Amino acid sequence: MFTNTSFESIAKTMKENAEKFSPAASQEAFKPVMDQLKAWGDLTQKQAQAAQAAMAETVESFKNIKEPKAAFEALKASAESSIAIASQNLKDVTALGVAQFQSSIDTMQKSSPAPEAFASVAKGFKDAASKVENALESAMKNGAVAVKKARGA
Repeated sequence: MFTNTSFESIAKTMKENAEKFSPAASQEAFKPVMDQLKAWGDLTQKQAQAAQAAMAETVESFKNIKEPKAAFEALKASAESSIAIASQNLKDVTALGVAQFQSSIDTMQKSSPAPEAFASVAKGFKDAASKVENALESAMKNGAVAVKKARGA
C-alpha cells in the first residue's frame, strides 16, 4: 500500500535538490524583494518627514495668533496643506505600486517557459495597471476642481 505523505514528499524533494542550493543564488533571487521593500521604506520615510514638517509649520503658525479670523485662515491653510500632502502621498504610493507590479510582470514573462506566449497577457496586465493609475489621477484632479468650486476659488 502506498503511504507517501506530504511531509515525505517535501523531504524527498529537498534531499534531491540539496546540492543545487546555493546561498549566493538565494540572495540574488531575493534581491528584487529587498529592493522593493527598501523603496517602500524610503517612500514611507519621505512621507512621514513631509507630514512632520507640515505639522510643525501649523503649530508655528498658531503661536502668535490673537484674533479669530487669523486662526480660521491658519486652520484653512493647514487643511489645504494636509490635503495636498495626502494627494501627493496617494500619487506616490500608486506610482510605486504600479511600477513594482509592472516589474513583477516583466520578471514573470522573462522566467516563463514561453515568454512570447505570455507577452499578450503581460501587456494586458500592464495596461490595466496604467489605467488604474490614470483613473486615480483623473479622480484626484476632478476632486480638486470640485473642492475649489465649493470654496468659491
